[in-house]
Amino acid sequence: LESAHGIRSDLADVAKRVQPALRSDKTVFQGWSRKALEIRDFDIKTVKNPRLGTSIPDAVIATFYYDLKVLSSQLQQEWDDGIREMDAMFLMAFDASAKEVIEADQPKEDDPAFPKRFGIVGVRGCTVVSVTDEKGTVLSGSDKAWQETPPRPVGTVRCIQVQIDPAQYAEDVRNGMTHIYDKLNLVVKRDARTNNFHSLLSTLVEILSGPAMQIPAWMQNILLGYGDPTKCKGGKKPDRLDFSDTFINREHLLQSFPGYEIKVAEGTIEENEANRVNYQLKVLESKKKVEAIPYPFPTDFAGNSVRFTPRQVEAIQSGNNPGLTLIVGPPGTGKTDVAVQIIANLYKTNPGHRTLIITHSNAALNDIFAKVMIRGDVPPRYLLRLGSGERALQTHVYMDESEEAYSKAGRVAHTLQKRNELLSYVQALSVSLKITKASDNSEYTCESSSYFYLHHVQSRMEIFEKKVKGLKSVEESTNVIEIFPFSNYFKLSQTETKLLTLKEARVMFAQLGALFEELKEYRPLELLRTQRQRTNYLLTKQAKVIAMTCTHASMIRSQLMDLKFQYDSVVMEEAGQMLEVETFIPLLLQPGEHSQRLKRLVLIGDHNQLPPVVKNRSFQKYSRFDQSMFSRFIRLGVPAIQLNCQGRARPEIANLYRWRYDDLQDLDLAEASTTYNSANAGFVHTFQFVNVPDYQGRGESNPAPYVFQNLGEAEYIVALFQYMVLIGYNPKKISILTTYNGQKNLIQDIIAQRCGSSTPLAGVKPGAISTVDQYQGQQNDIILLSFVRTSSLGFMRDVRRLVVATSRSRLGLYAFGRLSLFDGCHELKRAMNVFHSKPHKLELVIGEHFGSLRQQDESIPDDKSYEIEDVETLGSIVHSMLQQQISS
Repeated sequence: LESAHGIRSDLADVAKRVQPALRSDKTVFQGWSRKALEIRDFDIKTVKNPRLGTSIPDAVIATFYYDLKVLSSQLQQEWDDGIREMDAMFLMAFDASAKEVIEADQPKEDDPAFPKRFGIVGVRGCTVVSVTDEKGTVLSGSDKAWQETPPRPVGTVRCIQVQIDPAQYAEDVRNGMTHIYDKLNLVVKRDARTNNFHSLLSTLVEILSGPAMQIPAWMQNILLGYGDPTKCKGGKKPDRLDFSDTFINREHLLQSFPGYEIKVAEGTIEENEANRVNYQLKVLESKKKVEAIPYPFPTDFAGNSVRFTPRQVEAIQSGNNPGLTLIVGPPGTGKTDVAVQIIANLYKTNPGHRTLIITHSNAALNDIFAKVMIRGDVPPRYLLRLGSGERALQTHVYMDESEEAYSKAGRVAHTLQKRNELLSYVQALSVSLKITKASDNSEYTCESSSYFYLHHVQSRMEIFEKKVKGLKSVEESTNVIEIFPFSNYFKLSQTETKLLTLKEARVMFAQLGALFEELKEYRPLELLRTQRQRTNYLLTKQAKVIAMTCTHASMIRSQLMDLKFQYDSVVMEEAGQMLEVETFIPLLLQPGEHSQRLKRLVLIGDHNQLPPVVKNRSFQKYSRFDQSMFSRFIRLGVPAIQLNCQGRARPEIANLYRWRYDDLQDLDLAEASTTYNSANAGFVHTFQFVNVPDYQGRGESNPAPYVFQNLGEAEYIVALFQYMVLIGYNPKKISILTTYNGQKNLIQDIIAQRCGSSTPLAGVKPGAISTVDQYQGQQNDIILLSFVRTSSLGFMRDVRRLVVATSRSRLGLYAFGRLSLFDGCHELKRAMNVFHSKPHKLELVIGEHFGSLRQQDESIPDDKSYEIEDVETLGSIVHSMLQQQISS
């Protein structure tokens, strides 16, 4: 029902935008929509006979054409890239002569009379079979290898072949409604995320009607909402937990367990050059004791660089234990860093176990996945990113040159390249041992290299160890270069010192062992010949950390079930933004015989920020459909760990939302950092609520149903953005947020005008122009915020939305709205009290530029401080600055 409501809303929006009209007895479209194009020459090509025992056609294939020339080059690219095989599209039939004038205050898409207002006589669904350009080149291929090297389309006309819903077609034939197909004149393409409804609904049908799915026994009671919420454990806790590189140094370890007696086992473990060692801990909570055993810190990666707080360490400890872990992360408290450390610790504690990373958005998934990559704890061959969002991963910056190196196809290519590289080392080793000659054309494979290791490498190592035992005195510093069998390979004969200690020799042996051990893992790729077989092998066998969004998990569940996909742990970020079913499906991705394998579930989110998006207000209001599983567990009393130190915002900005959380403190970074103590250049205050009176005689406007705009606030914010750029701010460090899409579009139009090609600020754009809801999970140095409404608060009455809006900035927040409206809202009173600590007219420091050394607490001379009366005042200041820039 929610999917149907979303589809109807999108179709209604398209109908309003295209503005069908009658001209010369023909229906024409006076407007346009980026989601829709006019079609021509619709023709049903094939109607296949029904299968035995059925009465509907097996398939109904049709073709039609559309022309992209009416769109900008960017939108043309969006249409060409955005349509793939099996995508759902909608065909609409408009007949302007059938339009009826019906009195109504506002046409609503839920109103049964709405289609009559716009002359909609029919809507039919279809799925894409293929899209071709003017030369017949197929543009809709789903093969991943094709997607990496897409053909360049010829011309702007596209021929699209689709499969019509056969059940609907059969009903149309029975009812004599086939003339509808002759009237179809518009095709609608929905965006990729909302258009996944077909695969999602198919997954739900499979779960409900397929074989009984058994979730792990330790989760059953809590999912159903009964039982003791404190006893959701996935098995016996291990005697010791491997915290690996969680602690920066011994002092950090001692500070991480306040109130505990900590005993560190003394031994011969030496700290590395950075004074780092790893730790295994035995935490005796009843006795308030911690027993720590240090072990050597690896030398081949940098490891963790975050000095975790005691509460974060508690969350990491809980996440490493089997069972259910809830982590509440207020804004800026390091939720992602905690998640990355849990994933790294799980891999190092249980190298054979497999961890699934699930998030709600591609941006959050790429963020957490990139951090796992950069750290280097998990070897690249064990990382896999599923879904289309991996294209946005700039992996070439970190490890590989290919932007898709962590997709399935990218992993196969990388693995084969790595295999060839390692085999070249084997060949060099063979030449150095004079087993083969450099001129030989023989090539090693993974299989032959294993025999080579057994007969020529391992045997020499054993002989070496026997010779070592025969030496008179054996210590790690003993010089063994005379008996070392691989001197030529490691080029030791070229060194002047002629010295190789026993310890160094054994390190080199370990390097050789690791080389051949890695080649063993690549051997199956020599046996598997097709791309599909290789990618499936990586997915089901080799990858240890697999990342995908909750939507993608729903889309490919049947494929994963067929492959008998298995995993041991699930770490979910943004759990507070997921629908209950979106959280539930990733727990059911392995077949029944392996369903008990799941040992731990880590849910990370914040129920004090925005809930899942539900468009149907009836579902949202009466069915609690917008309640996430994370929030429901919190309400049930499941123990949760709330992170309590924020390091994102200046402390005084954090006061705007601090009251929503228990004991939310500031990290030393936010309290003592030079950046955080410096003033915002050009501003008297670091945050303000600027009261915006009516502009040109009006406040909010409602140019179309459900579209809210406020021209005064939009002009004020754009003028302030121009001012900041002119005094030296980096525009990418400024984000403009608003509470309504209509206002976002208005601000984008004004920015395009003020910073157009013929202006002094040509090409200047802020880091983002977005709605508050869409910007959740992101941040920037300076936030300019427009509240829009002046007659009623609307959904800004939800305090969770205010928390998100005020917590996106690090250094400065400047909100624009109608003060009297917000002052009258009891729910927002505590945040408004903080805003009232500053004046409600914008105050600027005239003549100051970015890079100023003024401190935040430094007083400002009266002749430098300037109070902005209204938007016209700021506009005149900006205008004079632009004129001065032009003249100079």
